[in-house]
Amino acid sequence: MAEQVLLPVPAADGRASVPATGTAAAALLPTAADGVELVARFFRALGDPTRLRLLEFLLDAEHTVSECVQHIGLSQGRVSAHLACLAGCGYVQARRSGRFAYYTVADPRVAHLILLARSLAADNAAALADCVRIAPAPATEPAARP
Repeated sequence: MAEQVLLPVPAADGRASVPATGTAAAALLPTAADGVELVARFFRALGDPTRLRLLEFLLDAEHTVSECVQHIGLSQGRVSAHLACLAGCGYVQARRSGRFAYYTVADPRVAHLILLARSLAADNAAALADCVRIAPAPATEPAARP
């Protein structure tokens, strides 16, 4: 039997909600321990601010690594490493043309996920700002030495 996938549905107020199915929310997660670990890994890949900024940048159109570097403001090596992580996890895909690689979001559901995350974060901004259990993200690029 195939596992049921529930996608967020945009509401009139711009928020997204998962349609009710009559089952508890916990039933949405895989029942096997390795399935839950896979979902946790899915979210860890999105847990880096630079990767989220890259995904948002790639939602509208494909871009070269150089364009991503210019938009993000980090070194080419750092941006390439983040793009490789996103590609390895299936969030983005690369298209080669000559000496350039063009990156784009691999699955349109990523856009829904990003919009849902932004909506939830905005609705819970005060609580997220006050949360002491989750450390702030580390600096994305070490400061230059004088």
